[in-house]
Amino acid sequence: MVSFDNTEIAFRHKTNADLRSAGFLFYTLSKKWMVDSGKTLSNLAFSLHLPVKPIIKATLFRQFVGGENIGECSRTSEVLARYGVGTILDYSVEGKEDESSFDATTREIIRTVEKAAAVTHIPFAVFKVTGLCSSELLRKLNAGDELNTAEQQAWSRACERVHNICRIAAEKKVKVLIDAEESWIHKPIDRLAEEMMALFNRSEVLIYNTTQMYRHDRLQYIKELHVRALESGYKVGLKIVRGAYMEKERAYAAGHGLPDPIQPDKAASDADYNAALEYCTAHIADFAICAGTHNEHSCQLLIQLMQKYGIASGDERIYFAQLLGMSDNLSFNLAHAGYNVAKYVPYGPVKELMPYLFRRAEENTSVKGQTGRELSLIRREISRRKGN
Repeated sequence: MVSFDNTEIAFRHKTNADLRSAGFLFYTLSKKWMVDSGKTLSNLAFSLHLPVKPIIKATLFRQFVGGENIGECSRTSEVLARYGVGTILDYSVEGKEDESSFDATTREIIRTVEKAAAVTHIPFAVFKVTGLCSSELLRKLNAGDELNTAEQQAWSRACERVHNICRIAAEKKVKVLIDAEESWIHKPIDRLAEEMMALFNRSEVLIYNTTQMYRHDRLQYIKELHVRALESGYKVGLKIVRGAYMEKERAYAAGHGLPDPIQPDKAASDADYNAALEYCTAHIADFAICAGTHNEHSCQLLIQLMQKYGIASGDERIYFAQLLGMSDNLSFNLAHAGYNVAKYVPYGPVKELMPYLFRRAEENTSVKGQTGRELSLIRREISRRKGN
């Protein structure tokens, strides 16, 4: 087993000043009223064109973001690589819904693919389909609504964008993660991901779909996907996560008279997450997985499953992944023990990354024990260094 309490390994990439800064930030995030106030005040400051960018860059941005562009992420990715942790460059600009923005995002994602092809410590590229296609169009496709001619053309362009990204990635042997989104737009995303896997995962896994295990239907989806892949002769790539949109999902379902897609409780989500790890490792000849998790028990379980099924720690078919700025005790201790690990490293202009940054802040505030765990580990390492 790997110890996730070794703070010397977890934080050896951080200076004392880095640790003090991170400790102050996580202490702040432990106060919900401060997170709520900060969000309101930041939005107001941007609307009034006040000079808040330096403050944000020195706090949330510094902890959770690699830079404003790919070039600025280089230092972060090189530091991670020094300790055996890979980088997933994540262009995290959201909310743009016009064709020129979709084309611009496609070009940016292709740049991340090219960067990944050029350096060994960037094992994945990643994108969201909503960065390349209208959310409303995906909703209509999900519901089975009839598309008019303009919508059909828009969907064809979206499919072409996805295909171009995956084709270039396959040519350059770069793995691509297609991120999960809300359940009411996910059927067309699943279909598109499966089409790309059928095209490019014939002999090795290069394209990965993402399954959110807080949805009660996802374990069955994985099993059915496996059957379809066997029938069609391709391998399955999966990023397995618990999920990121629970409150939004439940509110949408209630507001539209739909069944709640979310598990009845956290225990059920945990059980399905772990069952998904078990299923994929038991059928590892047909799968490659990226376990996106900040849960120590799930990481230990995957280690045990790899041992159970005779999978080497460095087997390229299994990766662990965490977000930059969170759970360094998992990422760096796993890498130190010889496992494949990658950090999501978001980037983009400060103002345009505010939705991402406040999701991270709210996540650390709302996830039970997350901020306390981060803070206690940081304080323990500061104390250890003082003792030395």
